[in-house]
Amino acid sequence: MLACDFFTVDCAVTLKRVYVFFVLEVATRYVHLLGTTTQQARNLVIDLGERADSFKFLIRDRAGQFTASFDGVFASAGIKAVRIPPGCPRANCYAERFVGTARREATDRLLIISERHLRTVLARYVTHYNQRRPHRARQLMPPRPDRLIPHPSHAQVRRRHILGGLINEYESAAA
Repeated sequence: MLACDFFTVDCAVTLKRVYVFFVLEVATRYVHLLGTTTQQARNLVIDLGERADSFKFLIRDRAGQFTASFDGVFASAGIKAVRIPPGCPRANCYAERFVGTARREATDRLLIISERHLRTVLARYVTHYNQRRPHRARQLMPPRPDRLIPHPSHAQVRRRHILGGLINEYESAAA
């Protein structure tokens, strides 16, 4: 199952509201950060490749940004777009949880200057989210770790700052 949604971020200098569109793979919690066009939906289906066959449903809200052509892209891959009931954001709880997490851990704690700055911040955050951030639903494993996750021990730990120290990643230090 896939879940998707939009969220907005206001830029401080340009006074522009930017819409962020993402798709979350529910089973793995892997996030795909996309643009706001139907072409981006096509690109996602292409990126999923053969894995697209393993997804049967796309949960989405009733926002006007989701057009018939958007649903058609997923239908052509055998994925049925399911709209949540009106006024029930909890029906898309996986996407809503990601929005809250991204806001708490990144966008609400930074002064976003421009759309370009936001893209840079979100790209770095999503990389952290997908490769290093532990997820409770996955027994504290990231969706697609970029390295082996060592067993917890009393060995030395090294901290690495992400987004200027806003987020910290930890890994075993070489002895």
